[in-house]
Amino acid sequence: MKIEDLLIKHEDLKLKPYICPAGHLTIGVGRNIEENGISEDEAMYLLRNDIIRVEKELKEIFPDFDELPYNVKLVLIDMDFNLGKTRFLTFKNMIQAVKERNWEAMIREMKNSKWCEQVEERCEDDVKLIEEVLGV
Repeated sequence: MKIEDLLIKHEDLKLKPYICPAGHLTIGVGRNIEENGISEDEAMYLLRNDIIRVEKELKEIFPDFDELPYNVKLVLIDMDFNLGKTRFLTFKNMIQAVKERNWEAMIREMKNSKWCEQVEERCEDDVKLIEEVLGV
């Protein structure tokens, strides 16, 4: 028997956080994330996986995603990552502006959103990235 199999048998494998019998927030195979957290390498691994997931979501919405200007892709990834797909899809006018390559309308829709009020600096950074596409 491998050690991984023994630990999974005794600890179980949980893909969402849970409270262990000792009362600690735990994930995976008994990882006490309150005390042990995760390493920077683990955080970057999770981030890369999340970026891959978000890009797949965006390619469903924008079949020509790979042909979009780089800064537009950055902003779309940042927004979908932050909002989640369900809330991202509520940006119907912005999505349409992207499909029409209307970057001014994209900026307008971003700025006129509750999201922009909530995330302030993030929205400002994203708007600046789209303005670079416009040459502003």
